[in-house]
Amino acid sequence: MDKGEKWTRVRIYFIGGCFVVVFLLVAIRAFQLQVLARDEWRKRAENQYQRVVPLIPQRGSIYDRNGQELALSLEVDSIFLEPQKVAGGGEAARSLALALDLPQKQVATKLTSKKSFLWLKRQVSPAESARVKALNLAGVNFIKEHRRYYPSSEIGAQLIGFTGLDPEGLEGLELKYDSVLLGQGGYLVTERDALGRGIGPGGNKVEGVAPGGHLYLTLDKNLQYLAEKELAAGIAATRAEAGSVVVLDPATGQVLAMANRPGFNPNAFQNHRPSQWRNRALVDTFEPGSTFKIFLLAAALNEGLLKERQTIDCENGTFKVGGRVIHDHHPYARLTPKEILQYSSNIGSAKIGKMLERERYHRYLSAFGFGSATGVDLPGESGGLMRRPGKWFEADLAAISFGQGVTVTSLQLASAVGAIANGGVLMQPYVVDHIVDGNGETVEQRSPKVLRQVVSPEVATQVREMMVTVTEKKGTGILAAVPGFRVAGKTGTAQKVDAVTGGYSADKRVSSFVGFLPAEAPRLVVLVMVDEPSDQVYGGLVAAPIFSRFAAQAMQYLNVQPTLPVPAQDYPLPLVVETESLPDELPAEPIDNPDDAPLMPNFVGLSSRQVLREMARSGLNIRLVGSGRVVDQAPPPGQPIAYGGETWVRLAAPAEELLTVTH
Repeated sequence: MDKGEKWTRVRIYFIGGCFVVVFLLVAIRAFQLQVLARDEWRKRAENQYQRVVPLIPQRGSIYDRNGQELALSLEVDSIFLEPQKVAGGGEAARSLALALDLPQKQVATKLTSKKSFLWLKRQVSPAESARVKALNLAGVNFIKEHRRYYPSSEIGAQLIGFTGLDPEGLEGLELKYDSVLLGQGGYLVTERDALGRGIGPGGNKVEGVAPGGHLYLTLDKNLQYLAEKELAAGIAATRAEAGSVVVLDPATGQVLAMANRPGFNPNAFQNHRPSQWRNRALVDTFEPGSTFKIFLLAAALNEGLLKERQTIDCENGTFKVGGRVIHDHHPYARLTPKEILQYSSNIGSAKIGKMLERERYHRYLSAFGFGSATGVDLPGESGGLMRRPGKWFEADLAAISFGQGVTVTSLQLASAVGAIANGGVLMQPYVVDHIVDGNGETVEQRSPKVLRQVVSPEVATQVREMMVTVTEKKGTGILAAVPGFRVAGKTGTAQKVDAVTGGYSADKRVSSFVGFLPAEAPRLVVLVMVDEPSDQVYGGLVAAPIFSRFAAQAMQYLNVQPTLPVPAQDYPLPLVVETESLPDELPAEPIDNPDDAPLMPNFVGLSSRQVLREMARSGLNIRLVGSGRVVDQAPPPGQPIAYGGETWVRLAAPAEELLTVTH
């Protein structure tokens, strides 16, 4: 074999080897694409002819302790476009803009878009949906989404909170438990060709939808309503700026009601100022004033520094401490600890504070929960302000003894008094009783949690009996008395700090009353705080009457039997929760032709959820009054609903239907 032939053969082998290597590489790559990465490339291929649009998830509901709905999600229509399928041009844009109250230019821009999918308007009202469906336009499609509704409107609004369009929780429990309530929204799949055009009328499908979990609260809707009603009446009567009421079960720490004023309608939260969204009972701090004397006496008695029959010289109304002069509102000579609390003597309190001294007194206040958040399962809680005892001067110790120089929240103060009512045991306050998943299974059950024993049961009983004298003859809280019950409580009146001068305001006060009943076997702890009342400013004149009216009705509602003779004239109990002073749940739809007014359906016997569904279907704006099933309505079934006229249904539990309610 000559040299030329040899090199020819080498070249042939080399080229053949290259072909083999290339073939192996192609085979390996083909194996990777068609076997190992099959799912990934299939998904990429699908994306070329499918568009996936995320949908709003269905949030779970929020219920009170009796299963009454406080927040729920209802199905509503959202409207989307396949622009290249919409015919009619400018006329279609004009019709859609008119039906949905949208700018015509905005609609026209969307109709001329080259995209295969565009939202036209989401979560439309039933009336808007009906108007668009009547147009019967190709390329204008509907998909069911969920919109958040709050059937009780303002009742418990700051505690429950609200959601945005997303619908992520923005305030209250909606924010705190957003991950629990928020279900899996799924997605809308629309098919398209190589040019991005929709394929056929049946090319849209919804996948991946899963509902969220449900919250069952410790809150009682009826007690919440009573608290808000009496607080609103008290604020109006005293021309105050704001206020809050907290109601706890002292034995468990359960929050039964948490009312705030001014309030807002979570169905239209954007129409209210952010300051109205605030849960004042958790966020706002104030100087507790004389209500702090409860914990001063409890600490001194628990330490054995004070005896019940011991008397303390109250200096006839004037006493100088650390360069500061302390006054009592009446000159007293010698008072027992019970009388110091009953008459609310600042001088007697300052002297008891000196017995305790700074470190020991601070330790007890911390044990009662002051200076730190309670840990309640609600967002935004403040811990109040209490300086370290090393920074207390002599005048500071005296001032803190009667509730100045320290700040608390309404919940903190109610929780601490709950420890006195509960035999000296401080409980963890909580709002959510249990959580149920989307399949109806209970996934978390809360139970009462003991934080610590602050004072002995014997001392708690002593202080409780002293607190009873506050609401009896000669006490500062006599207006907090409740017919038929012994009430243990304490009034408080504190000056507010002037933001401009940094000193105490000459005319702005915070008035409060905190107490529990029945004193011998407490069922409720109630804290009433009124911010900046006019005219009368003392807690015994401003907050105590609110406590009395609420507590009297609450005892009847809870069927707690009186332990004392009840006067002939008693407090009437509104057994059916009414919301006549609160804004409507749903925005009213205008009726273009009064002569063609809609007719009132027959709601008698239906549940609140069934009424809400009918409202969503028909576009009616109906006020819900009470809870249970519908027992009355206006206008009557089959009658026309006049524009601007009153439209309501009243619901009641079966046992309540025959009762006459007076106000």
